[in-house]
Amino acid sequence: APYAIRFALPPGADPVQIAGGMNPGMSSWLPLIFRKRESEKLGTVLILGVTGMAGLLAVQNAFALGAEGVIGAGRNAEGLQQAAAKHAQTVALTGERQTDGHAIANALGKSAPSLVLDFVWGEPAEATFDALASAEFQTEDKADIAYVQIGSMAAAEASLPASLLRSRRIRVTGSGLGSASLADVMAQVPIYMNLIADGRVKVPTRVFPLSRIAEAWAAKESGRRTVVLLE
Repeated sequence: APYAIRFALPPGADPVQIAGGMNPGMSSWLPLIFRKRESEKLGTVLILGVTGMAGLLAVQNAFALGAEGVIGAGRNAEGLQQAAAKHAQTVALTGERQTDGHAIANALGKSAPSLVLDFVWGEPAEATFDALASAEFQTEDKADIAYVQIGSMAAAEASLPASLLRSRRIRVTGSGLGSASLADVMAQVPIYMNLIADGRVKVPTRVFPLSRIAEAWAAKESGRRTVVLLE
């Protein structure tokens, strides 16, 4: 039978921030938490698609969990500025695989990412595979990369070179409703609500009343999450 799980808002929480941030924020929070559990520390986190709301919250989530550094890649200039304001090192993508691969490799330098959060797939993923394959990491024997596929805004498919899988300690997995147990997801919901409530994660929002639902539905303002309030 259908059932509902309810969580009380943390004391003093802004309902608009909670409503705007839970869905996009949890998309990265879960793989970040799971990675930290298995490796004890996050090191460098690379985010593909950092210019979307989920990507911007992923930057904040990574730092909240103790990441040593965050590299965010994307194409939208305003979104890159927002990520940089949250202390991410940014990489402007062009849509040309070789150029983007070189840019990502240069941003990584000698440090292998502990975790890659991919919100876009397609060409940016292929450029990242090239970068990971060609980079000369300072500690090759300790380079253990978890690559997590979350979204497919760029394309539904990407070519994964067999040579990368043979030459790097890399694990490619997905993150979605079918990739974690319901118990694991539900256990993290109140934890993440508190993260937003105490201001460690800030969600840019735009609020509409229910009477303007059509306008809210059509709103595509970059860098802000639309929230509709019941009247």
